[in-house]
Amino acid sequence: MRNRKIFWIVAISLIVFAIGITANYFGSIYAIDRASSPVADIVLSNIPVYDVDGAFVFGPIMLWLFFIIVLVRNPQKVPFALEALGLLLVTRAVFVTLTHIGPFPEHVAITYNFLGFFSAGGDLFFSGHTSMPFMMALCFWKDIRLRAIFIGASIFFGAVVLMGHLHYSIDVAAAFFITYTVYHIATIIFKKPLKVFDNGWAVLEHNRQG
Repeated sequence: MRNRKIFWIVAISLIVFAIGITANYFGSIYAIDRASSPVADIVLSNIPVYDVDGAFVFGPIMLWLFFIIVLVRNPQKVPFALEALGLLLVTRAVFVTLTHIGPFPEHVAITYNFLGFFSAGGDLFFSGHTSMPFMMALCFWKDIRLRAIFIGASIFFGAVVLMGHLHYSIDVAAAFFITYTVYHIATIIFKKPLKVFDNGWAVLEHNRQG
């Protein structure tokens, strides 16, 4: 019985995460088709374009590999972490379909296409490079070292996308506030996975006995 509950709670989290990735991808495609003219930006208009191609592409890959290792070492944290990230991706998909501002005229060219499955490149508001590691930080807030690593990654990637003129400054600034809100919504929607995240798989057995 307990193994069956573990199977279903993990399976549902994977489905939620997959829905998030799919929604984010197609939202990006829609945003490209509906993109309008670019706008002025107080930050981008006053700094040169830096070659951050490698950091933009390979940085998130390294972060995700590290995140996967963290989850493998703490499998009870998989359901809530994936559901929180999935909800964030769905929220982002909604935002990018509502906002159709064109990319800033001068920006670094991305020569690598490893992130093509995740984003079609037209998703500006809000920054996924900033919001995803910040959501990881919120999930692992009680672990000081992981919190510091993920917040550092969020700030670093925020700087990267601005230096490459790949996001507007509002995309980066708003990401923190939106992600914080989505996290607290996730704690309300996914109460059981959150209990498992904090207390381990034994919570499922206790719930059955109760």
